[in-house]
Amino acid sequence: MRISARNTMKGTITSIIKGPVNAEVVLDIGNGVLVTSVITAHAVESLGLKEGNQAYAVIKSSEVMIAVD
Repeated sequence: MRISARNTMKGTITSIIKGPVNAEVVLDIGNGVLVTSVITAHAVESLGLKEGNQAYAVIKSSEVMIAVD
């Protein structure tokens, strides 16, 4: 697989919380760092994602913003 994103992190799926449309997937990339992604429930099924499986977090973004009042 070749992709344009340059930020990929391999890890282990620690939890999948499925909703009717979306699912929250948590990936442990090591050293106590967890990456959480919200993807469609259909994507979870089509990728065959299961807790304990290895997967990649693929991040393509020019910026990440955090704001508070």
